[in-house]
Amino acid sequence: MHINLLGARVDAVDLAGAVEKVTAFVATGRPHQVITLNPEILYRAQQEPELLALINQADLVTADGIGIVWAAGVAGTPVPCRVTGIDLMLALVERAARERWRIFLLGAAPGVAEEAARRLQEKYPGLVVAGTQHGYFKPAPVAAGAGETGVTEWDVVEQIRAAKPDLLFVALGAPRQEKFIARHKQALGVPVAMGVGGSFDVIAGRVARAPVWMQRLHLEWLGRLLREPRRWRRMLVLPRFAWLVWRKARLGK
Repeated sequence: MHINLLGARVDAVDLAGAVEKVTAFVATGRPHQVITLNPEILYRAQQEPELLALINQADLVTADGIGIVWAAGVAGTPVPCRVTGIDLMLALVERAARERWRIFLLGAAPGVAEEAARRLQEKYPGLVVAGTQHGYFKPAPVAAGAGETGVTEWDVVEQIRAAKPDLLFVALGAPRQEKFIARHKQALGVPVAMGVGGSFDVIAGRVARAPVWMQRLHLEWLGRLLREPRRWRRMLVLPRFAWLVWRKARLGK
């Protein structure tokens, strides 16, 4: 079951339901994209039709953040709960260790993906890491091999193809990570690829996640703002998003 929120399809699933959907995707062996949708990206998609289309072409879209859950309720089409990128990633890594799925970590600064992979293998014995690659590579030129030097986007795609992972986690920041996956989904051939934002930094211990009490009160956004005050400009999207949702709901009535 899914809902329509500001023109975007959002799946009405909880964490366990999302894991089961991904498990079914892996079983097919065909490429799938998973998006964990937050208010900032959904608001941006209102001005960028191609981004909205990308969201609607994904195979699974979860409500990443209490803002999406709140908006769904205001719109009269509630979803069970939020399913954040890091929570879904960790749940999938746990399943991967049991099922012997291969994972690949792409993104973050040099050394971060490797450290995140090491810590995940310590926490989940038996986890198979097919490969890691930092996110500091050059954008794809017009065509592969078009005179670029250094690690390019094409090189990264080939590296992932050769590693043959079952799950690809991409930490390039939204919406760059979602666009990367959509652009190369077929070429990569990975059964499931999803963007995970800053999750590698948290898992690697470079950035602390908000305390559990903040998570339970859905105040992780406040924790990030206190830790990174420069984010305040980005936070201005939240009241704009809330106003847009409320106005659309009123007009709908």
